Amino acid sequence: MKEGHFPRSVQAPKAVVMIRPHHFVPNSETAEDNAFQQEAGHLDATEVARLAYAEVSRVAEALEAVGVRTHIFEDESRLTPDSVFPNNWFSTHPGGHVAIFPMFPVTRRRERRADVIEMLKRDYRVQEVVDYSGLEPDGLFLEGTGAMVLDHIDRVAYVVRSNRADPIILERFCSHFKYEPMVFDAHDARGVPVYHTNVLMCIATDFVLLGVDMMVDDARRRHILDRFEEPGRHVVPLSNAQVADFAGNAIELQGRNGRVLALSSRALNALRPDQGAVIEQSAELLPLDVPTIELAGGSVRCMLAGVHLSRR
Repeated sequence: MKEGHFPRSVQAPKAVVMIRPHHFVPNSETAEDNAFQQEAGHLDATEVARLAYAEVSRVAEALEAVGVRTHIFEDESRLTPDSVFPNNWFSTHPGGHVAIFPMFPVTRRRERRADVIEMLKRDYRVQEVVDYSGLEPDGLFLEGTGAMVLDHIDRVAYVVRSNRADPIILERFCSHFKYEPMVFDAHDARGVPVYHTNVLMCIATDFVLLGVDMMVDDARRRHILDRFEEPGRHVVPLSNAQVADFAGNAIELQGRNGRVLALSSRALNALRPDQGAVIEQSAELLPLDVPTIELAGGSVRCMLAGVHLSRR
């Protein structure tokens, strides 16, 4: 990809926040409604943690190598098994806005970190921090850019209906941050509701990866497809099997020489050549090897909290 070939896009952040866990393990609490989780098999906890630590380190190095600024924080706690997925507890937005979210699993509420927010305030222009986490005692949850896939260009928040995305907080968030909420139902091939939107949908500048077959309502599916296609975005339909391989759990980033699509090696292997060709018309494919992290039911998108803020 030639430098400057694709103009910068508000959809693709130039920086990300990552958490490097020292005691990673798939979370038994979240396994209740996360059908993407898997058992660690023959690996013991020490080996799982070692492998996960190394995978996060390699992802950070690969992102820095293509020019994506990577803020990495260490997590030495044994009480935060899912901390490697920071995109669920905070999000950042152009104009200097930050949101902090209420989490459904009790174990995940410990992941929120003041040092991450302080870094954002120090290194970037932050005008306000809106904290919704106080709504947890009322049983109201909205798990960040896991529950919502945000179209920063057309200002739409796409949300799969679930216990991880309460409509009351969603309306508050969309009103405050100026997004239009677009809620839909999605089930996997067994009829199990999808727990997070970002496992079946990735919105990039010029294309969308979407688990079309998982969308339950035909009219809603057609409406959402029209929303993407009318301004000229290419919709890349993903099969249920491709979604299960995390092909939808990707994120477009702004690298040194243009836009890149960060996704796992497993996700890339699940894509057909023609699907990859559509993506490569506007972004370079950047596969990252994270098989241990994926045991926890999330992949590359979940690992990266995009920084949509201006540097100081």
